[in-house]
Amino acid sequence: MHSEDIDGVVERMLDGNEHSRRQFIRHLASVGLLVGPGAAFLSACGGVKGESSGKKASTAVNHPKTTIGNWTFSNWPLYIDKSVLKGFDKQYGGHVKYVEDINDNFEFFGKVRQQLQAGKPIGRDIVVLTDYMAGRWVRDGFVTAIDKGNVPNAKNLVPELQSINYDPHRNFTLPWQSGAIGIAYDPRKTGRKLHSIQDLFDPKFKGRVTFLSEPYDSAGMVMLLQGVDSTHANIDQINKAIDKIEEAQKGGQIRRFTGNDYTTDLTKGNIDLAMAYSGDITGLKADNPHLEFVYPDEGSMIFTDNMMMPAKAAHPYAAETMMNYVYDPQVAAKLAAYITYLSPVQGAAEIIQKTNPKLASSPLLFPDEAIRKKFHPYPSLSPADEREMEERMAQVTGA
Repeated sequence: MHSEDIDGVVERMLDGNEHSRRQFIRHLASVGLLVGPGAAFLSACGGVKGESSGKKASTAVNHPKTTIGNWTFSNWPLYIDKSVLKGFDKQYGGHVKYVEDINDNFEFFGKVRQQLQAGKPIGRDIVVLTDYMAGRWVRDGFVTAIDKGNVPNAKNLVPELQSINYDPHRNFTLPWQSGAIGIAYDPRKTGRKLHSIQDLFDPKFKGRVTFLSEPYDSAGMVMLLQGVDSTHANIDQINKAIDKIEEAQKGGQIRRFTGNDYTTDLTKGNIDLAMAYSGDITGLKADNPHLEFVYPDEGSMIFTDNMMMPAKAAHPYAAETMMNYVYDPQVAAKLAAYITYLSPVQGAAEIIQKTNPKLASSPLLFPDEAIRKKFHPYPSLSPADEREMEERMAQVTGA
């Protein structure tokens, strides 16, 4: 993850409309199998730094054990095995209200921004946000520190993710899952197997394609198509990628730009293919078993999402108990097997390999070395370059 100030960009975007801005920097976590180049990506990625609001969340916390009661967990769609929630309620009592109300990092922040800035609770005890947005919340004091005494299973976090520069000691965040960007499609509609980012631009699929609205995602993928090392791209190279996206948009190639909501068009058959997130395909197959996901030949962008407790969270002990629960390798393996993203919990991989050898061969959950070598973090940009990129992409998407 890169290390520039995005505060001004966020303020500029959110002062107007709640524009769609999905996942910014998400770097790859492994399930214990990712070594070599993938691990280098993890160490190379970090948080973002910049001007702070001056409010710093304290790391000195002591959350006494209490009755779990009723509490709220906000997450992205298709991002949990619901039986895990039932198992948690059964084991610990109370009831977790699980809300799939995060479609886009910036959009979600827009919903709760005023409450956070006013120091008011947002009615949620866990939220799951991507590294760049998690970094902003940590810097601006919008989080409640984790009482590590209530999360002993945090020791199971894979080494590559035990520290990140916006939260070096993981006082405020714990990784939820990781994954990659690729292409999801229905081969009955495309008439052939897809394998390249170029397929998104194939005139055969005119008006039947969706792109992600976040430029770090969409421009990043197009840069890979153009032979650019996206990790070290400059603003000129990024603008060239956006130019190509704009040309496709003006030509009617792109149906629309999306956050996580591309899934609806894909399952309903409104589109033939979409720039998509790797783990989503498993959940989508329940509605359309013909759908497939491919890591393009040119490579994929990578990401990680994190659990956090918002400032003024009403039920911190319940949230910490859930964090501890999902960091149990047995539960983590169940989660990973269901959503087929990459688990940050040591031991989950070995359990899946023993209990479900077929799943253990899935490239969604266990990408091979050839795929892992093509995973790319996003470029590090100056605030000025990032603003230029965001404004340029907004012109294309109509945001």
